[in-house]
Amino acid sequence: MTRLIELLISLAIVLALFLIVGFLLPSSRHFETSVETNRKMTIVYDTLNSFRRFDEWNVLVAHDPGMERKLAGPEEGVGARFEYSSDQKGVGDGSWEIVDSKDGQSVSYTITNNQRGKNKRTTFLLEPTGRNDRNVKITQTYDVDYGMNLLGRYAGMYVSSNMGQEMKMSLARLSNMLAAVPNYDYDELSKDDPSMAPRVEQRQASNLLVVGAQVERNNDVVQRTMKNNMQWIDKVMKANDLVADGPVRIITNELGGDSYSFEVAQPVRKADGASEDDAAASEDEAADEEADTEVADAGEEAAAPAGQLDIELQGPVKQVYVEAGTVAAVPFKGHMANLSKVRDALRGWALTRGYQTVDRPYESWNNGLDQGFTEEGEFVVYWSIK
Repeated sequence: MTRLIELLISLAIVLALFLIVGFLLPSSRHFETSVETNRKMTIVYDTLNSFRRFDEWNVLVAHDPGMERKLAGPEEGVGARFEYSSDQKGVGDGSWEIVDSKDGQSVSYTITNNQRGKNKRTTFLLEPTGRNDRNVKITQTYDVDYGMNLLGRYAGMYVSSNMGQEMKMSLARLSNMLAAVPNYDYDELSKDDPSMAPRVEQRQASNLLVVGAQVERNNDVVQRTMKNNMQWIDKVMKANDLVADGPVRIITNELGGDSYSFEVAQPVRKADGASEDDAAASEDEAADEEADTEVADAGEEAAAPAGQLDIELQGPVKQVYVEAGTVAAVPFKGHMANLSKVRDALRGWALTRGYQTVDRPYESWNNGLDQGFTEEGEFVVYWSIK
């Protein structure tokens, strides 16, 4: 009996200490950590102001790559929401939602998960730093309330080692991810005219006549070579009764310090008007033939794509059939010497929005080759995306 009384007294003392310490512990917790990046503020802000690349930098998904994920609300800004559901006990169900964003300053999320506490909120504060403010300091803060939940208050003692560690890992991943984005402020492309902003478009299928070249990186040499290549293309067009089916394109293969490798590509179509109805019928016939034909020999060459023109080539001219697809596109007015920066800015815009660029970039020279080598050049820059 005495031992039982002693046990009960001991338990009472432990409980009293638990309650006393619990009431003395903070009812809320705050933690913050920082990282620095040399990417433009626009890139950093746009990345955090949406969930397009959330999977790539936030370690939440790394805990269970197979978790069910769902995006809700607008694509970016206040109301954008990331919802998840996992069978793993340590992950469970939850969500992140953007509840406040100030352009170039901060992005705030509310967090719902199965961990103790309520009013969970994390904010990314963005601050220009470094020489001439070229870098961006990203400070992530985390706040959680426990109120009178004593177990929660005790759990708060480990915020820095639990949530804090995840924040540090996520910021490190974010910094590495941003480092792969071309460091150009794509907002500059449309600061004076919103219609010049990058966008996603659907590209139509086309037949191209192509002549490639690799020349000295000199505007006069490049211009002369492009015009000479167009003469070959014009010759083939005339011999095959073809007409231009859009502006001439310049496809960049490699832009080095001393040389420029590119292709002049002219979209073409038949000039006799057998265009739409006959071409559609031709495509249907080709599709029927392909469906009815079995390839007997694995080494046999594949049939030409439906819609590809039958062209007799000359000299260095090649024929390329380009399938329809999705592209990132941006208009540009100015000298062709600036196109390399525009290409990189477009790729940065696409990557920031979670698109993967593929193949080679190209431009439509809307007012011709000669104008393209002046400040009056008008272009649309394209990059295929998945």
